[in-house]
Amino acid sequence: MDEETRIRALWDANAAAWTHAVRSGGIRSRRVATDGAILDAVLARHPRTTLDIGCGEGWLVRALAALDIDVLGVDGARALIEQAQAAGPGRYRVRTQEALGEHGLDARFDVVTCNFALFGKTVVERLFERVPEWLHPGGALIIQTLHPDSVCDGAEARDGWRSGSWQGCGDGFGDAPPWYFRTLASWTALIEASGLRVVERRTPRDPEGGRALSLLLVAEAA
Repeated sequence: MDEETRIRALWDANAAAWTHAVRSGGIRSRRVATDGAILDAVLARHPRTTLDIGCGEGWLVRALAALDIDVLGVDGARALIEQAQAAGPGRYRVRTQEALGEHGLDARFDVVTCNFALFGKTVVERLFERVPEWLHPGGALIIQTLHPDSVCDGAEARDGWRSGSWQGCGDGFGDAPPWYFRTLASWTALIEASGLRVVERRTPRDPEGGRALSLLLVAEAA
């Protein structure tokens, strides 16, 4: 099984544990900074419609729908979509990032979000080629991912596959999916290659000590 396939399989296998971790508030970084950061970034665009790629158990879909935003959540892990659907109202589809990159999506949105959801290499590159097709004029792609500083801890940052970890997420997890690390320069290059440009960069930080908890990028059509 290649790395891209393992990502989806292991998210499916850990869907119940992940859902509990998110809904119980058990992941401190999300609780103190990153959940609020992605929500604030989306709301700053005043969207009427949003696509959440890699929606997981659906928390962001529910949060936006509660504010009368028309939002569609898609995820390649069927078990996570089932968790999302069981949580209440919301529009969801089982759709892998491979399928999105290959077949596209017959819809347009004011905002497309990818919140800690971009783990692959080739799959993500192909996905980004299609993103501009899904944005209304003036729309934005908003990405939140691990901050290079928090991953490299002072070491030289290089793109490449890394082993996953559930550290800080609580109990009940099995093997963690691998993920493909990108530097800030690589993220910027990937976004620009798709025909978008980064217009805003944020670094959500831990309120205790100021450590970078994530990297948040907002991109628009070039």
